[in-house]
Amino acid sequence: MCNACVMNAVKDRMLSRRNFFKLSAAAGAGVALSSAAAPPALAAGPSHIEDMTHTLSAEFPTFFGVPGFSAEQAFNFAEHGLNLFNLSINEHTGTHVDAPLHFSADGASVDEIPVSSLIAPLCVIDIAARAAEDADAQLTPDDLRAWIAANGDIPDNACVALYSGWGAKVEGDGYRNADGDVMHFPGFHVEAAQMLIEETGAGSIAVDTLSLDHGPSPDFATHYAWLSSGRFGIECLANLDKMPAKGATLIIGAPKHKGGSGGPARIMAMV
Repeated sequence: MCNACVMNAVKDRMLSRRNFFKLSAAAGAGVALSSAAAPPALAAGPSHIEDMTHTLSAEFPTFFGVPGFSAEQAFNFAEHGLNLFNLSINEHTGTHVDAPLHFSADGASVDEIPVSSLIAPLCVIDIAARAAEDADAQLTPDDLRAWIAANGDIPDNACVALYSGWGAKVEGDGYRNADGDVMHFPGFHVEAAQMLIEETGAGSIAVDTLSLDHGPSPDFATHYAWLSSGRFGIECLANLDKMPAKGATLIIGAPKHKGGSGGPARIMAMV
């Protein structure tokens, strides 16, 4: 081996050893700092992350009964070396966010929802037994009071979610549960929405059904009361049956298109 080659090999080896010790020292410092500064729960991280989002497709049930999603392939791998689709989406299709603008004249659009509102303590209120007997069941102030008595106060910025068991019906006609021109599924009673506005710091409400209001609502009273207060809603949430009554944290991947009244969202829960 030539002298130059030997010198270069030695330099490379020295640099590799130096980088190794630098990285080792940095990693050790990072561990020490994280152990000293991070709260134990945060340092340990969540024990489980659950996908709270239904898969979006043309077959997903919609409020109006017509497809709210389509995908047209503009490029395919065989011909073009890549795949690319043009999407057409109704904002309120699948697991989605209702922005304040959806039911108010000048409320915040979906891109204006503060990012700090999109990570929220999750409070799950279970009315599934009642909904099994009455498809038009509503979450009432009494349900809120019972939850608070059992679990403590509703945290600030919380997402208060109605669990009705409706997510299990999403593959069939039972999700819309239409009877002529009227649908039948659970939702929030307007008085429950008003109680949350007046007595708590909740930032959002969510349902596992097609609407914040129950199916036969003639006036969208809950939508008007809740969204006009500057708060947002989530509809068609999945996997609420896997969530505890309290203790989970919801991460809401809201869309950010300018001026939108809402839109499909990827939502996860950390437990």
